[in-house]
Amino acid sequence: MCTHRPTCPTADTPDREAARTIASHPEQGWSLLCNSVLVFEDTGELLPDGQVIAPRRPRAAV
Repeated sequence: MCTHRPTCPTADTPDREAARTIASHPEQGWSLLCNSVLVFEDTGELLPDGQVIAPRRPRAAV
């Protein structure tokens, strides 16, 4: 799907969040990347195959 040069990382690579944003809806809390990954403001992700990546918020300092 990516037509950028250099091409963006695919959805199955660890650096998938480095792909370019093609649609952004901050009022709804999500963005669509050119590799078809939905990224949510809480750092969760939905991959094109339906796999859910849980949010990875840093722990609060004690």
